[in-house]
Amino acid sequence: MKWLAEAFGFVEHFRYGPPDAPQGAQMHYGDAWIMLNSARAGRASLQAAGNYTQCVTVFVEDVDAHFARAQAAGARVVEDLHETEYGERQYGAEDPEGHFWIFSRHARDVSPAEWGATVAG
Repeated sequence: MKWLAEAFGFVEHFRYGPPDAPQGAQMHYGDAWIMLNSARAGRASLQAAGNYTQCVTVFVEDVDAHFARAQAAGARVVEDLHETEYGERQYGAEDPEGHFWIFSRHARDVSPAEWGATVAG
């Protein structure tokens, strides 16, 4: 929890469990809210599982400054800061437990059809 605050700027709302071994917490970055749980029997961390099963994307106002902050805090950058074909300026990083995060901001309007996506509905 402390690392997510230092590296990515999340703010802790609450935590539960013993002070020396928290079982979980709720944190937010602006309007983005996440619920965290500690790894325990029957719930391996992604790092222990050895693969990604999901990715959280958080939109930030200044993705360049956010990227610099994450690097300074020692985040493992797995996708350098770049502009995507779908119009987002973003980077990807792993936290110490192996969760994959994308931090992004909208850079330009691009139709999903322009980059090969199909709109559902």
